[in-house]
Amino acid sequence: MPVHSVHDRAELAELLGRDPARYAYQLGDLDDFFWPYTTWYRRGDALALVYHGGGLPTLLAFDPDGPGTVAPLLRDLLPLLPGRLYAHLSPGAESELAAAYRLEPGGPHLKMALTDPAALAAAEPLGDVLGPGDLPELSELYDAAYPGNWFDRRMLETGQYVGVRRDGRLAAVAGIHVWSPAYRVSALGNVTTRPELRGQGLARGVVAALCRRLRETVDHVTLNVHAGNAAALALYDRLGFTPIAEYGEFTCSAR
Repeated sequence: MPVHSVHDRAELAELLGRDPARYAYQLGDLDDFFWPYTTWYRRGDALALVYHGGGLPTLLAFDPDGPGTVAPLLRDLLPLLPGRLYAHLSPGAESELAAAYRLEPGGPHLKMALTDPAALAAAEPLGDVLGPGDLPELSELYDAAYPGNWFDRRMLETGQYVGVRRDGRLAAVAGIHVWSPAYRVSALGNVTTRPELRGQGLARGVVAALCRRLRETVDHVTLNVHAGNAAALALYDRLGFTPIAEYGEFTCSAR
């Protein structure tokens, strides 16, 4: 069964739509906003996406039918992949890249989905919607509270960022990496609070406000989080999120 490139969004949407919460990032990349920066490969029902939208190319490849099903696809892709990339992979799939790449693990991660709307409803929402005019203030907050955070400033144009201020300064923010009303999926991202203001419930408030806003236009609210980030896991658990899949992140450099 040969690997081949895919250029038909309807074909990709049908495959990814079988598990939309798990594949929220890939479904979001079918939107016009991201589609020009994507390259897709298929072998059977296994898909791999290489996203070229900023920084290192990012490879996303997850097993659709259990451990090992994406391995043959990755094996066939090795001659086609760039010499340096970032990868999100199903557990164990990194072994297929190890022969050709030096792998720097970024640690185990979890995909989570909002499964308990009642828990979300119990949280008090905080903050106001941010837009492009708030970019300087938001950039300063990320420099202070979330250095190294991946942030695409174009996402502020979606109206899906919520921030709360204290003493005239932006104190906490919750945003998105994915928002696709067309495919009914979203993924939270760029969530942070100023270090000196943590522990006051600000992150919970802005995430709650954003989730309520997102649920007006999508069916699935998801996120990715490092499995060792206990504070974030506790926050999302209280808001009604449940782990739905594991994966690993790796920086890959050709040998």
